[in-house]
Amino acid sequence: MTRAMLRQIIDYSNRADPYPLYEELRRTPVFHDEDGPYVVSTYHEIQSLLHDPRISSDPRNLTLSPSDPLGQDEGDGSALPPVFIRLDPPDHDRLRRITNRPFGPPHSPHRVHDMRGELDGIVTGLIDGIAGADSLERIDLVDQFSYPFPVTVICRLLGVPHEDEPRFHGWADTLAASLDPDPDVDPGETPKAAADAQMELGMYLAGLIEERRKNPGEDMLSQLAAGGEEPDGAMSTLEVVSTAALLLIAGHETTVNLITNGMLTLLRHPDVLQRLREEPQLSVPIVEELLRYEPPVQLLPRRSTLADIEIAGVNIPKGATVSLILASGNRDPKRFENPDRFDPDRKDIQHLGLGSGIHSCFGAPLARLEAQLALSELARRLENPRLLEDPPQYRRNAVLRGPRHLPIACDGIRAP
Repeated sequence: MTRAMLRQIIDYSNRADPYPLYEELRRTPVFHDEDGPYVVSTYHEIQSLLHDPRISSDPRNLTLSPSDPLGQDEGDGSALPPVFIRLDPPDHDRLRRITNRPFGPPHSPHRVHDMRGELDGIVTGLIDGIAGADSLERIDLVDQFSYPFPVTVICRLLGVPHEDEPRFHGWADTLAASLDPDPDVDPGETPKAAADAQMELGMYLAGLIEERRKNPGEDMLSQLAAGGEEPDGAMSTLEVVSTAALLLIAGHETTVNLITNGMLTLLRHPDVLQRLREEPQLSVPIVEELLRYEPPVQLLPRRSTLADIEIAGVNIPKGATVSLILASGNRDPKRFENPDRFDPDRKDIQHLGLGSGIHSCFGAPLARLEAQLALSELARRLENPRLLEDPPQYRRNAVLRGPRHLPIACDGIRAP
């Protein structure tokens, strides 16, 4: 295997189906070529490293080669302190605990569950909007449903005015693109664009935070801004801004892909789509299988070692850069039987679709619920839905992989 294989994985021409490349990559579970990263592609090795405290998520520990095909040095041009997903303990643990207080157990155990009725209403409204559109002969499921649904949800959860969505859409796209290890992008331009977008988003959120401190509501932004009696202490203003930016962007980027990848997969498997139409409760195992089969986050390209680590017979030295190919691990035949088959009846599905270990997806309960409601209602209400393009046009991003547009048609839309 040569570095050419790694470049193929992130090459846009392979975005629609990277899985044959992952299969080839798994022949060398821990691959290293010259001064490139150590690329880990098999399930058990990835799972082990995700739980290994010797693996750092902090970009300040990275020493990337300019020729590294899976990553560029993020530099120190960030306008905000690192978000907790890019920190190691104890800083990571402190910020994550504070953020979790208004979001989930043990302090807010019913937060996501109590949103179900509101989520149902948003889904119904969006599908009603599709029904009232000019034509059902060409529906862009991304623009008309998969994107506006999680954006509306995260805006309401945080307390961000939905009418400001056009402003932060551009910032979110730029920051998401900065995660993409594209060797053809000017390494000098990407960090600058990301830093500019982060500065503008930070200023916007700082204004909202100041307003919430004067006029607090029930939203998460108000609760984070207020601080309260925290055993870990309160976040600084910059930490609140940084955390709010993370929640705003991560709160919709991955869910857009999960819903869109899900509907694309169901349309390619009409038997499963029909089952879901008749058995809405099937949405729970379907979403879990989707997180394995077509995960919205394909790889974690920038991790580093704090000490020597031996794994799969390979010694990864201290200070090395490590890339974890989550989507490849999810298709590892040593872990999953018939891994290239989409099977919602699959048992023992401990996938890597939402990560694992201390950096497992913070918003996983909400993402799961959104996808379950979205897919079950689309299956129930769309009459004879069908793909108009297969494969569809994909986003350029290799990390956050999903269709940019998903053109479909249907014969009609059933009443709610």
